[in-house]
Amino acid sequence: MSATSYIFGIAAAVLALVVVIEMLRRRRLRERHALWWLIAGVLALIVGIFPSTLEWAAGVIGIEVPTNLVFFVSIGILFLVCLQHSAELTRLESKTRVLAERAAIQDLRIRKLEEILRPDDSRSE
Repeated sequence: MSATSYIFGIAAAVLALVVVIEMLRRRRLRERHALWWLIAGVLALIVGIFPSTLEWAAGVIGIEVPTNLVFFVSIGILFLVCLQHSAELTRLESKTRVLAERAAIQDLRIRKLEEILRPDDSRSE
């Protein structure tokens, strides 16, 4: 690989980490959501700085082409992000349903109380 490729890889990893950290700082991203992105950024930075670690890890696992390990790890991280978001979405849908049911019950109670407290129209004439 050329020096330009190494520099580009390191710059991309650093940029990804800076973006995630800035989003955390501005509270645009929560810590539990940023965890996988930080892991991916750190791994990309390690591989960018020490490219031989990718070849070593691929050899240990038994993958012949180190780039395939990058794709495999990337897909794995994206799978975990999707799984985490799906679990949170399910939890939030459940909470939303409970809140909607409680609001409907409260609305019904208010209407019944208003009917009880409303003066009868026939008596006022």
